[in-house]
Amino acid sequence: MRTRLTERLGIAHPVVLAPMGTVAGGRLAAAVTAAGGLGLIGGGYGDAEWLAREFAAAGNARVGCGLITWSLARAPDLLAEVLRRAPAAIMLSFGSPLPFAPAIKQSGTPFICQVQTLALAQEAVAAGADIIVAQGAEAGGHGAARATLTLVPEIADYLAGAAPQTLLLAAGGIADGRGLAAALMLGADGVLVGSRFWASEEAMVPRSFQAAAVAAHGDDTIRTTVVDVARKIDWPQPFTARVLKTAFTMQWHGREHELVEPVLTREMARYLKAAGRGDVDNTGVLVGEAVALIRDVRPAGAILRQMEQEAEALLARKAPSLLDAP
Repeated sequence: MRTRLTERLGIAHPVVLAPMGTVAGGRLAAAVTAAGGLGLIGGGYGDAEWLAREFAAAGNARVGCGLITWSLARAPDLLAEVLRRAPAAIMLSFGSPLPFAPAIKQSGTPFICQVQTLALAQEAVAAGADIIVAQGAEAGGHGAARATLTLVPEIADYLAGAAPQTLLLAAGGIADGRGLAAALMLGADGVLVGSRFWASEEAMVPRSFQAAAVAAHGDDTIRTTVVDVARKIDWPQPFTARVLKTAFTMQWHGREHELVEPVLTREMARYLKAAGRGDVDNTGVLVGEAVALIRDVRPAGAILRQMEQEAEALLARKAPSLLDAP
């Protein structure tokens, strides 16, 4: 399958790994790249030691890195450290890319910006983004309110007129070949996939979390601020997190204002200890509505290849059959 994305990045399949913080490490990123996609290591909140370790874990694989922009603003030297490693791409999300764009563009590194609204897409174009990710609210982890189905074609139409050389990826709820094929029909050049690779053997996720996700339905997730308040992470508006409806999350969802001292310190300790031991009920599990489409935990390469094969089959057989005369 060839698209502008595969040609621009020199990859076999139009699939990019979402740089999920603390989840998309070097091993997972390298596995996605080895299978013909592009792996991105999740820079999260900017732990330089963690990033160094995971770039080392990726070995000689051609991988990129994703960073949370508002967090990077607090430690701007981290960008130079990442660029020093000659990443295959840099992806910025959840804040203005403008302060960091000059260094990325000067390095010649492919520049990806993830956006959740048309206004943010316009800002990404102004920053010189080579690739824009239109992220819908179905996505796991942090995002905003727009749905993938309408956001992707709206931004595709905007780019066609304002920046036709800028590529577009769709993200949010894409976990199989149907999602990949649909994204291409909506005007995207490829997809950014998180939750499906979250449920892979290489992901840095407790197996109990993955088992809970495999057993869940899309209705078993919710957008909330509980996981951020409980961890004392000051996420800016309008971003919330999509997570499983665990006992912890549902206990405090809608009651975040009650998480004040000394309750907050107690509940933060409960959250973090449970996360460390894989206790689903007493912590937060960041994963998207795509749990409904995830039925097993497999190697990332096998996941990617099946997604590609399913999309090819749909586009080759299903699409033409819909045009057959009665």
